[in-house]
Amino acid sequence: MASDVRGRLAIQPGDHVKLSDLPADATPGFDGKKSQAVREVADMGRELAGLQERLYAAASEGDRRRVVVVLQGMDTAGKGGTVKHVISHLNPAGCRIRAFKAPSEEEKRQHFLWRIDNGLPQAGEIGIFDRSHYEDVLVVRVHDLVPESVWSRRYKQINHWERMLADDGVTWIKVFLHISRGEQRKRLLRRLDRPDKHWKFSANDVRERALWPDYRTAYTTVLERCSTEAAPWYVVPADHKWYRNWAVSHLLLEHLRDLDPRYPPGTFDPKQARAALLRT
Repeated sequence: MASDVRGRLAIQPGDHVKLSDLPADATPGFDGKKSQAVREVADMGRELAGLQERLYAAASEGDRRRVVVVLQGMDTAGKGGTVKHVISHLNPAGCRIRAFKAPSEEEKRQHFLWRIDNGLPQAGEIGIFDRSHYEDVLVVRVHDLVPESVWSRRYKQINHWERMLADDGVTWIKVFLHISRGEQRKRLLRRLDRPDKHWKFSANDVRERALWPDYRTAYTTVLERCSTEAAPWYVVPADHKWYRNWAVSHLLLEHLRDLDPRYPPGTFDPKQARAALLRT
């Protein structure tokens, strides 16, 4: 199994990003076949489950560490599919999943980070964000929903907020699911071919697709300005769903291994407890 997938996929602070030079059908860190990747994901799942349990248990002793997986990408890049894949390895009791759609009227009256802050995982939990605070420098920018003078300040605000949370025990895993325009067309057409997928299609998908160059520019700025030491971005090629799942599983596994959470020690004498139970 490959190691240091983070190093292969990370955007380093200060990097110049050119998404056209990063093939969306590539498989960085993996040179085997799809069947091998599927087997490795299953193997990783068992270790992920154990590490998650240890992280959750450690919180009972005051360990404030938690993990936030941020998933961003163009429509059909696989954000929802990745959420389902990641959660399949984990105990739902230790997960907090949030899908950040268009803000409500109440949310619009607050600072743009307010609703994200409310959705953060508690100590010991793994949070998974389907879209995130980055919508406020992506959709907002592309559709000119607020003045540039407003959204342009948000990059620094995001970096400061993420740094503050990292200092408080949050491990950030920010994933940009990098899909090609051709693959997006194929996936949208497959939705039209399947009546059971029509609910996932909207005429707005076509309008948003026409804005592809604007979104690519907006994402490039996000990757360049908001990949920091405290909260780096990872570009995961997403044309192959099996590779996408393999890479995100690997990223989560590598971060949890580094955290190396431990079960807290018991506060009782096991021998006395056993004897007491046997007397009942």
